[in-house]
Amino acid sequence: MATAAWWEILLGGLAALLVILWFRPGIKAAMERGKTAKKDWPAALIPIALVVVFVLALIQLVRK
Repeated sequence: MATAAWWEILLGGLAALLVILWFRPGIKAAMERGKTAKKDWPAALIPIALVVVFVLALIQLVRK
């Protein structure tokens, strides 16, 4: 696979910059809502813990 030309890299960087600038108002509003939102860690940690337990159970089943 050939390396990208300098103009392709420049064009990709420009496109990324335009996307960031385009979504900036929405990102800023989401950050403000996140600062004032109620912190609900158990709602995030319980599903993550269940997935970890499930994966560990699958690993144990395969080992036997």
